[in-house]
Amino acid sequence: MAKCIGDESFNDTGLFYTLKLIKGKYKMRVLYTLMEFGVVRFEEMKRYLGEKISYRMLSSTLKELEADNLIKRKEYAQLPLKVEYSLTERGKSLIPLLDGLCQWGDEHKS
Repeated sequence: MAKCIGDESFNDTGLFYTLKLIKGKYKMRVLYTLMEFGVVRFEEMKRYLGEKISYRMLSSTLKELEADNLIKRKEYAQLPLKVEYSLTERGKSLIPLLDGLCQWGDEHKS
């Protein structure tokens, strides 16, 4: 049986694990951008996020999502360097959950 919030340790629950994967200012935005546009290059991602996200912050966010196997990075051996990002199957499986959070928020915001 899956551990739930009421069990011994919150840190051992699926909820804690899921929140750990998506916490951060830009992670959900990156996931949604990749869902919407499919394959996205670094500079495009920076534009799509529409904020003054630093190169360092975007790079760090992308590396974390890649380490968690939510996105994949494809690098082309050319100059200038071309790198593309897309969702993995694991990342795609998170989208319905994120959609549910958005729907809940739309229904309950005042």
